[in-house]
Amino acid sequence: MSVYQWLCLLGVQGIITLILSRVISKKLNTADAKAEQAKRETAAIAEGVKALLRDRLLQGYKHYIEKGWADMDDRANMENVWRQYHALGGNGNMNDLRRTFRHLPMAEGSAPIEVTE
Repeated sequence: MSVYQWLCLLGVQGIITLILSRVISKKLNTADAKAEQAKRETAAIAEGVKALLRDRLLQGYKHYIEKGWADMDDRANMENVWRQYHALGGNGNMNDLRRTFRHLPMAEGSAPIEVTE
């Protein structure tokens, strides 16, 4: 083989390697960007759900405190919403309302409940 043939042979490999490395690098960068976007979207969804749960807690607590009592189903529902809110990182602002809610009577006109915390 002549020098020219060797240079062509090595040059073609180098060009192919360069092209492949650029394509792979671009694909990896695109995948990283998509993963980062997915993280941002997931965080936004979690914050949105947390905001909705907080709003639901506020509305529910206000309703039952105004009503003056809450039955077992109401309590179970509000407790579940409160737990999910805290699992998403709720900052504890709902604790005072929850405490007041948990002391409400279980039926209209009955005595308040003593809760040990």
